[in-house]
Order: sequence, then structure tokens, then C-alpha cells
Amino acid sequence: MTDTVEKIAKKAGRLSPEQQDKILEFVETFEPSQRTLHDIWIEISKDMPEDIFADIPTDASYNLNHYLYGSAKK
Repeated sequence: MTDTVEKIAKKAGRLSPEQQDKILEFVETFEPSQRTLHDIWIEISKDMPEDIFADIPTDASYNLNHYLYGSAKK
């Protein structure tokens, strides 16, 4: 549990049941982000020029250490 969650729980514990119900109703309106890594990539890359992608080696994921650090290719 994070420090923030602990603070909320401590403060909520001192409230009346009716106030706690209102807080619960409010919190339930929030949903965690359901964005996938793919969604994030699409959002980031949408403004990139197409020629940037032409320069990415086709084996970049397999030989990442080679491209980052110069180690031997696999």
C-alpha cells in the first residue's frame, strides 16, 4: 500500500459511514488506465516522419546490445 493510500484510509476511517459511502462512490468513478504498450507506441510515433522507421535495423530487438554497446551480433 502506498503512503497516499494509507493517508486516505486513515482519514476515511474517521468519517461517518455516510461520508465513507460518498468517498467510495467518488473513488469508484475512476478506472485505471487500460492503455497497452502498443497504444502508447502509436501515440508517441504518430508524429514521427516515416523515414525514421526505415533506419531501424530489422534485427534491432534481437541484437540490441550490438546496436547500443557494440557487442558482437547474435
